[in-house]
Amino acid sequence: MSPLDGRTALVTGGGGGLGRAIARALVAEGARVVITGRDEAALRATAERLGPRVTHRVCDVSRPDAVEALARSLDGEEVSVLVNNAGIAGPVAPLTEISPRDWDEVFDVNVRGVFLMCRAFLPPMTARGNGDVVNIASVSGKRPLLRRTPYCASKMAVLGLTTTLAGEVGPLGVTVNSLSPGPVSGPRMERNFRLEAARTGSTYAEAEQAFVGRAALGRMVTEDEVGDAVTAMLRMRGMCGADIDLSAGMVAR
Repeated sequence: MSPLDGRTALVTGGGGGLGRAIARALVAEGARVVITGRDEAALRATAERLGPRVTHRVCDVSRPDAVEALARSLDGEEVSVLVNNAGIAGPVAPLTEISPRDWDEVFDVNVRGVFLMCRAFLPPMTARGNGDVVNIASVSGKRPLLRRTPYCASKMAVLGLTTTLAGEVGPLGVTVNSLSPGPVSGPRMERNFRLEAARTGSTYAEAEQAFVGRAALGRMVTEDEVGDAVTAMLRMRGMCGADIDLSAGMVAR
C-alpha cells in the first residue's frame, strides 16, 4: 500500500503543466487530489481528465482573501499534503528594463503564494502532528540565468522559506521540502526560448541548445518526471528541510 493511499493532497497551479502531472502522479499513488488555479475551465478539464478522485477550486494564491476562502471551502477535508506548484515565469529582460509591477507580480505568485498557502493549511497539520509540504522551486534559484532576475530571485526565496519553515514545523510532525526542476519540456520553456531567440538574434534551436547543452543527459526533464519526483519525496519519511535537484544533470553537486 502506498503511503499516499487515502490521503488528500492540495496542488496549486493544477490546471495544466506541472500541476496536472503532479496531480496525476498523486492519484496513481491512491491520493484524493484538490487542484487549484485561476483558470476554472482548465481546472475542470484537468479534473475530468484525471478522474473522480480529483476535484477543483478556483483560487488566486497571491490574494489572502482567496486563499482564506479556499481553506474555508475545504474545512471538512483533511488536507495532509500541500504541493505549492503555482508560479509564473515573469519577464525575459535585463533587470534595468523590468518594471516594478512585473517584478512584484512574480513575487506575488511565486513567493507570497507559498507563504499564504502554508499559513492557511499548516495549522491543521501541526495540530494533528502530521503532514507534508512540497514547494516547487527551481535550479534557477541556485545558478545564474541571464535576463530572468525576478524569477531566479523568487525561486531562491522559496528555498529559504522551505529550509526555515522546516525547522519551525518539523518538530511538530510536518515535513517541508522543495523540489528544484531544471528546464521542463513544454509550453513555458518554448515561450522562453522564443523570447530569448528574439532578444539575442539567435534561432529557436540555438536558444534551446544553450539550455539543454549544459545538462549531462543532454535534454530537459519531463512533466511526468517532476510528478514522479514529488511522490518519491513524499515516500521518504526521514527527509525534512531538503531540496532535491531534478535537472537531467544540469546542476550536479
